[in-house]
Amino acid sequence: MSTICETFFKGVKVKRLDDEGNSVNVYTKPVVVQLEYDPKGMLVKITEESEQKEFIVCKGSEFARVGRKGIIFKLSTETLLLTFASDEDSNQFTDAVMKIKADKSASVFSERTEESSASQYFQFYGYLSQQQNMMQDFIRTSTYQKAILDNPIDFSGKVILDVGAGSGILSFFAQQSGAKRVYAVEASSIAVHAAKLVAANNVDDVIKVLSGKIEEIQLPEQVDVIISEPMGYMLLNERMLETFLHAKKFLKPGGKMFPSRGDLHVAPFTDEALYMEQFNKVNFWYQEYFHGVNLSSLRNPAMTEYFRQPIVDTFDINICTAKTQRHIIDFQTAHETDLHRIEIPLEFHMLQSGTVHGLAFWFDVAFIGSNVTVWLSTAPTQPLTHWYQVRCLLSQPIFAKQGQLLTGRVLMVANAKQSYDLTIEVKIEGTNTVSTNTLDLSSPIYRSESSEREAFSSAPFQKFFSSSPIYRSRQMQTDWTWLGPVGVWVAGAGCIAAAVLLGLLNAGWLGK
Repeated sequence: MSTICETFFKGVKVKRLDDEGNSVNVYTKPVVVQLEYDPKGMLVKITEESEQKEFIVCKGSEFARVGRKGIIFKLSTETLLLTFASDEDSNQFTDAVMKIKADKSASVFSERTEESSASQYFQFYGYLSQQQNMMQDFIRTSTYQKAILDNPIDFSGKVILDVGAGSGILSFFAQQSGAKRVYAVEASSIAVHAAKLVAANNVDDVIKVLSGKIEEIQLPEQVDVIISEPMGYMLLNERMLETFLHAKKFLKPGGKMFPSRGDLHVAPFTDEALYMEQFNKVNFWYQEYFHGVNLSSLRNPAMTEYFRQPIVDTFDINICTAKTQRHIIDFQTAHETDLHRIEIPLEFHMLQSGTVHGLAFWFDVAFIGSNVTVWLSTAPTQPLTHWYQVRCLLSQPIFAKQGQLLTGRVLMVANAKQSYDLTIEVKIEGTNTVSTNTLDLSSPIYRSESSEREAFSSAPFQKFFSSSPIYRSRQMQTDWTWLGPVGVWVAGAGCIAAAVLLGLLNAGWLGK
């Protein structure tokens, strides 16, 4: 286990070496070198005003001892020589580096996750702004606090494990409920801030912040309760539920999981406007003379791509044409491998006639305590959370009459992008009418209204997609306008003037 602590080395001389081995002082005087936890290993920081430096020491870092007090690091852009003030400091720094470089066997997490995906994921959660956005979801935060404080029998005098602790807010709730000890485990760099928060609130005798992944750390004792907020959009995205279940290796027999179970709800829906909105985006690729280029050969691949994207937004429950079906995951008994492939058979009795454009999803989780059971719901009938709801469109809508039986399945297969490949299939029983689609849960479209975006401007379901074009498209309006003279489609009236101006300039109609 790795406790969080920042280490400072004073009086360090820093020199830059050229290719010939010649050196020059980077700073005019000795500086303070700071070590911090980083998901990739260890962050080395020098915060001098004249030139700030930071680099990550990881398993593949190149370094060498020079004499008793010197250490050379070969970085991607330069080679630095750090000369410490004492043998003791030099040895302590070297020991820290060697621990990072020590060969480790691959963990369950690293085996199932692409390195690039994990890196972006933990980078996202390292920002205080992202923690703030989650903490500000009142429904989420207050429900967790109620579940923990209203079940004091489960927490008072008990040892608690907080999985993916983030800011540590759930650990604080456990401490407020009388926990004897709380291990707050966090793999992102936010762990450093969580430790500061714990110390500033004078609860470091109870809450112990540990840096690292649940799959890789060790605890000094078994725990009575595991708490976590592992839900992604559509409950399963991000695959953190597997980490939550993996943590049961630390749970005492008879111990509790908070949350205790998750219910994924599925229902057919009708929404002609949403379907046409996606369909019309492909119109751009119908152009046969876009700046002299025929784009029409790409319209079919573009159609497939747009319809592979789940729609994350909220909607009126009345668009659902049948009673929801529920898939239950019991976190107390489920194993992490149960989530690698999930197949949900569907059977809906149509309550009204209409066109079925796809399937709608949302989830509830239950905290089953010794005193009370508390529910957290993301249903469209409940107050909005930053998870919203999710809709997956069929490639071809189908018409179903009231009273007809709609059958099919949802197949979710986990992938290395911390997400799922999703296949949906529906058919009208007794007919040959069938429609399917395959979607990529790691590539959603965020379609929430502007007021909702303002309230939850960076929700957990965005995660590490925040820098992608898909995420940025969420900031755009959904009304598209064709500007024939310019030869472009634009989103929203606010973009029209800029597009017209750009088109006129490109066409040479305006002087430069």
